[in-house]
Amino acid sequence: MSGLIHRQGPQNVAHRLAPVRRAGARPQPAGAPRREPGPSRLAYRLNRMWLRPLYRRLFRLGLPAFLVCMVAGLYLADDTRRANLSGGLTAMVDRIQSRDAFMVKTMQIEGASAAVDKGLRAMLPVTLPASSFDIDLPALRTQIELLDAVEHVDLRIKPGGILSAVVTERQPAVLWRHARGIELMDRTGHRVASVTSRDLRSDLPVIAGEGAGERAAEALALIGAAGPILPRLRGLERMGERRWDLVLDRGQRIMLPADRPLPALEHALSLDRADGLLSRDVIAVDLRDPQRPVLRIGLTAQNRLRRAQGLPELGPDGREIEPEDDAPAAGAAATGKDTGKRGGRPARQG
Repeated sequence: MSGLIHRQGPQNVAHRLAPVRRAGARPQPAGAPRREPGPSRLAYRLNRMWLRPLYRRLFRLGLPAFLVCMVAGLYLADDTRRANLSGGLTAMVDRIQSRDAFMVKTMQIEGASAAVDKGLRAMLPVTLPASSFDIDLPALRTQIELLDAVEHVDLRIKPGGILSAVVTERQPAVLWRHARGIELMDRTGHRVASVTSRDLRSDLPVIAGEGAGERAAEALALIGAAGPILPRLRGLERMGERRWDLVLDRGQRIMLPADRPLPALEHALSLDRADGLLSRDVIAVDLRDPQRPVLRIGLTAQNRLRRAQGLPELGPDGREIEPEDDAPAAGAAATGKDTGKRGGRPARQG
C-alpha cells in the first residue's frame, strides 16, 4: 500500500486545478501582435481571377504566344533578315525535292491508242526527268479526262521513277451525221472523235439529224430491236429533235412516234412478219399515231390502182400523164362502134 500511495502522489500534483479567472478578464499577449490568418484584398482578387478559365488560358498560352510573336516580328522587321530566311528555306526545299528518290524519269502509258498516247505525253506539265513534287496528279487526271476519247485514267508514281497512266478509252458505238460533219459517239452519247468519211467505220450504224447525238442510247435500243430488218437498215434520222425515222433500203421509212417508239417498231415488225408489209411497194409506214397506222404506197402501186379505177397514171413528178394523140381517136372509134351497135339494136327491135 505504501508503494501504491507513492506512485499516485505525482499524478495528483499534475492534475491540479487552474486558478479561477475573474469574469470579463482576458489575458494580455506576452509579445508582438499576431498576423491575421486571412489573405489580403489584392491576394484575394488575384486568386479569384486565377480561378476563371479565360484568365488561366490568357496567362498560360496568350502571354507566351504574344512574347514569341513580338520577338519574331522584331527579328523579321529587317528586309535583309527576311530575304536571308526566305532564301535559306527555298534552298532547303529544293535540295529535298531534288533527291533521286523523288525524281520521275519516264512515263508509261497503257491501254491508249497512238493518238491518245501522243496527246497524254504532250499534256505533261514538266519535261522528264522532273521532281514528283512538280507533278500535280489530281489536276493532271482531270485535264486528261477532258479528252473526248478518254473515259477514265489512273495515274500513279511507281518505284523507280515511273509515272504510270492506265487509260480506259471510250468505245465508238454509232456514227452521228449532222450539218458540221460526222462524229463517233459512244453508247452514252458522248463524243469520241470526228471522221471524214462514213467508209472509215462502215461497221457502225448511222444516226442523223440535230439532237440525235444526245439520244444515242435510245437509237441503239431501236437498232437492237430491228433484228429481222437489220440487214436492210441504213440508219436512223432524228425528225424535229423529237422523234425517229428508221431509214431502210429501197427508200422505205418507218415513222415512229415521239413517245414509246420501241413498241411502235415492234408493231411494225409484227405486221411485216404477218403480211410481208415491207416487201411490198410501200414508201413509208407511218406509226406516229399508234392507233391509226398509215401506209404510203409507191408510184407503181398507185398507178396500178388508178388503172383499175380508169384514172390516168401518175408520173414521177406526181402529175397525171396526158394521154397520147392517137388515144382519143381510138377511143372515139370504139365509141362510134358501140353507138352503132347500140343504135342498130333498137332498129331490129322495132
